[in-house]
Amino acid sequence: MTMRVLGIDPGLTRCGIGVIDSTGARRARLVHAGVVRSDAADGIDRRLLAITRGLRSAIEEYAPDVVAVERVFSQNNISTVMGTAQVSGLAIVEAAERGIPIAMHTPSEVKAAVTGSGRADKKQIQTMLVKLLGLDAPPQPADASDAVAIALTQLWRGPGPVSLDSTGGARTSAQAVWAEAERKARRARERSTSRH
Repeated sequence: MTMRVLGIDPGLTRCGIGVIDSTGARRARLVHAGVVRSDAADGIDRRLLAITRGLRSAIEEYAPDVVAVERVFSQNNISTVMGTAQVSGLAIVEAAERGIPIAMHTPSEVKAAVTGSGRADKKQIQTMLVKLLGLDAPPQPADASDAVAIALTQLWRGPGPVSLDSTGGARTSAQAVWAEAERKARRARERSTSRH
């Protein structure tokens, strides 16, 4: 059973988006990586609207089973942390409106999941993404790589709607059936809504 995870690296100027599918025991395939941008010259209302529209579009296009967002971490620059927190909230609401489970991971959790060290730098994370996902180069820009790493963390560490065992399968058949039914119903609703 595959699981699709949408990872989000929240940012007000560039919000990273990364979509991966599980393909078995600790294996995954990159589906999409990119960024949603807002213009720094615009007011906060226009910027948040631009990010919301981009997040909504990604969720509708890729129909993830779970959305993983980087947990806002304390930073020295208060305006940066505010924008990051606002975008995190938008991502959570967009997922919640569709009944998609969300999870949050701190930067150190992401680093540890992808590289084995909670103190890894961005270059080490990108190197591991290339290796783990069989890529020719890391996703660009860096915000996209971060979002893919967040998605991978969710896939490997949970918590999500279904925890995977060592073979990449659901822990119990009941969990697998339930998750598959939820996914099909959600995608059917989205298809139905897009036709109207």
